[in-house]
Formats: sequence, structure tokens, C-alpha cells
Amino acid sequence: MIGMPGLLRGIARTAVIAGTATAVSNRVSRRQAGRWSRQAEEEEMRQQYEQPQQPQPAPQPQYAQPQYAPPPAPAPDPMAAKIEQLQKLGELKEQGVLTDAEFDAQKSRILNQ
Repeated sequence: MIGMPGLLRGIARTAVIAGTATAVSNRVSRRQAGRWSRQAEEEEMRQQYEQPQQPQPAPQPQYAQPQYAPPPAPAPDPMAAKIEQLQKLGELKEQGVLTDAEFDAQKSRILNQ
């Protein structure tokens, strides 16, 4: 068993290592952020000098487009919904989730809706 001084030494060593790692990580992050901001500034300056500024034509007046209501959604086909339910029911039966009796009961419920 490690004595108390050994335990404290281990904790202190871990704290020093963690602190050093954090400091290095922060320094690298700051250096990268500075490099990226300098690159962005250089790119912006390059674009300004490479493209001569030309006067922009006056914008054409925009007229409001008439607003129309969207067409009504087509009514759902009740038979298509029943077919989809029956297909899902058949898949459950094939997977062994439903017994034959449960399948028949649910099928009759769907068809008699």
C-alpha cells in the first residue's frame, strides 16, 4: 500500500502534468486562431486588390408577387393506408412477433374500418 506521502506525490505529479498539458493546448489553440485570422485578413486584402471596384448598376425596382394559397393537399387514399397497414402486419407475422390468431384479428380490424 502506498503511504500518504507517496499518494500526495502522485496526485501532485498528475496535477503538474495536467496543468502543463492544458497550458500547451491553450497556447497551440491561440497560435492557430491567430494564424487563421491572419490568413483570412490576407485573403480579404488580396481579393480587394485583385478585383477592381466597379460601380454597381442601380437595382431594378422589385414588385411584390401576388400571393396565392397553396393547392389543397390530395385527400389520402383510405385503401392505400389499409394496404400499408396490412403489409406492416404481414412483416410482423413473418418476424414471429404476431401469432396467426393475432394476425387474423388485426387484419379483420383493419379491413372493417
